[in-house]
Amino acid sequence: MENEFILTMIKASGGLGLFLLGMIVMTEGLRSLAGDTMRNALMRFTKSPYSGATTGAITTALLQSSSATTVMAVGFVGAGLLAFPQALGIIFGANIGSTVTGWVVALLGFKLHLGTIVLPIILLGVMLKLFFKDKFASFGYTLAGFGLIFVGISLMQEGMGGLEGIITPEYLPADSWIGRLKLVALGILATLITQASSAGVAATLTALYANAISFEQAAALVIGMDVGTTVTAAMASIGGSVNVRRTGFSHIIYNLFTGVMALFLITPYIYLWETLAEGALMKNAEIALVAFHTSFNILGVLIILPFTHQFAHLIEKIIPSKEPIFTEKLDKRLLEEPNLALEAARISAQNEFIALLQHINFILGDVEYGKKSNLTLLQSSLDKTHHYIDEINPKREKHARWKKLISLIHILDHEQRLHERCEEEEYRARLVQKSPELHSEHKHLITSNNKIISAISSKRFSDARKYAQTNEKLIIKSMESYRNMITEKMAKDEINIPLGTSKLEADRWLIRVSHHIARITYHMEKAVLSTGK
Repeated sequence: MENEFILTMIKASGGLGLFLLGMIVMTEGLRSLAGDTMRNALMRFTKSPYSGATTGAITTALLQSSSATTVMAVGFVGAGLLAFPQALGIIFGANIGSTVTGWVVALLGFKLHLGTIVLPIILLGVMLKLFFKDKFASFGYTLAGFGLIFVGISLMQEGMGGLEGIITPEYLPADSWIGRLKLVALGILATLITQASSAGVAATLTALYANAISFEQAAALVIGMDVGTTVTAAMASIGGSVNVRRTGFSHIIYNLFTGVMALFLITPYIYLWETLAEGALMKNAEIALVAFHTSFNILGVLIILPFTHQFAHLIEKIIPSKEPIFTEKLDKRLLEEPNLALEAARISAQNEFIALLQHINFILGDVEYGKKSNLTLLQSSLDKTHHYIDEINPKREKHARWKKLISLIHILDHEQRLHERCEEEEYRARLVQKSPELHSEHKHLITSNNKIISAISSKRFSDARKYAQTNEKLIIKSMESYRNMITEKMAKDEINIPLGTSKLEADRWLIRVSHHIARITYHMEKAVLSTGK
C-alpha cells in the first residue's frame, strides 16, 4: 500500500511538473508568435476601462498568461500610452481570461483524454523548433507546450486515480467557514509554490475528478489560488516604479474583493445547481467548478468596472508618486520591452522640453504662459533620462527602434545644451528682453514657443517642427543685420565696447536657443514617425 501511494504521488507530481512545463513553453511560444500583435491590439482597442477589460480577457486567453498581460498593461501606463484607469480594466479582464485554462483542462483533458494522441504533436513541435526559425519555430514551441500540457494532465489523472479511497475529502478541513478559510490559505500556498494559479486549478480539477476532494473544498481552493496570484504580483512590484506598485496593489485589492465575494457565493451556487437539476453538480463537478471560477471573476469585473476611475484615484492617493513628473515613467522593468522603454524615454524627453520652453518664456518676461522651472531638478531629470536610454538595447541596428533611439539621443543632447542656455546665460535673455532693437525677435520667440508647446501637447509634431524652423530662419535672418548694426555703432563710438559685446551676446543667445529648439522638434517628429504614432 505504501509503495502504491508513493508511486501515485510521483505520477501526480510529475504530471503537475509536465503541466507547468507545458504552460511555460506554450506561453513563451505564443508570446514569440503573437506577442507584438497582442501588444498592439491591446493598446489599440483599449479606449476605456470597459474595452480594457474585454481586451485583457481576450489577450490572456490567447497568451495563456495573466502575468504577461499585466506586464503589458503596466508597461503601457509607464510609457504614457494608457491612463491608469484603462490599465486597470485590462488587469480586471485578465482575471477572466485566466479561467480559460480550467475550461481546456475540464473539456479537453478529462473528456477527450488527449494524453497519448498529442505525443506526435509534441514531436512535430520539437522538429519545427529545431529546424526552422522565426514564426515556424515559435509555432513549433507552442505546439510542443500544448502537447505537454495534456501529457501532464493525463499523468495527474493516473496519479490522482490511484489515490481514490486512500485520500478522501476527510483528509482536508471540513466544510465550515473556518474550514473554507483554511482551504483558501492552502490555495494561496499552492500558488506561491507553483508560481502559477493555472497549475493549481488543474491539480484541483484532477483531485475533484478522482473524488479525492469535495466540490466545496475544490471551490475554496480555487478561490485561494485566485487570491494567491496577487502575492506573486506584490512581490514582483517591490522596488518597481510608482505605476508598477500601483498596479500590484490594485491587483491585491481587487482579487481580495472577488475572493471574499466568491466565498459567500459557494453555498448559493451549489443550491442553484441542485434546484435546476438535482444531482447534476456531482455528475459534472469539474465543469461546475470551472463555471464557478469564471462566474465569480465575471461578476467581480461587472461590479468594479463602473467605479474604475474612483478606484484609480484611491490607489493614486494611497501610493503617490515621489518621482519628478519628468522621469516617473522611466521604469527599469520596461527595459525588457525596448518599444515601451523607448516610448517612456520619449515621453520624459518631451515633458523636459516643454518645461525648458516654458522657462525660456519666463525669463523672456512672458507672465501669461511662461513658467519658471527648477533647473537643478530639470538637470537631474535630463541626466536620468540620458542614463535610461543608455540601457535600452534595440538589438537590431536597422530596425525602427534603432532609429528612434538615435533620435532620442539627438533630442537629449540638444536639451542639455538648451538647459545650459537657460542656466548659464539667463542674463542674456534679460538683455534680449531689454533691447529695443530685438523687440520683434523677442516677441516672436515667445509666440513660437507657445505654439510649439500647444502642438506637442496635441501630438501635432509636424506643426511643432514647422513653427520652430520658421522661427529659426527668421531669427538668423534678423540677427545678420542686427550684428552689422551693432558693430557699426561700436566702431562709431555710439555705444561702448562692453555694451556692444553684451548686445552681441544676446544675439548669439537668440540664435543658439532657436537652433536647439528647431533641432529638438525635428528629431522629436522623427522619433514619433519611426514607430508610426
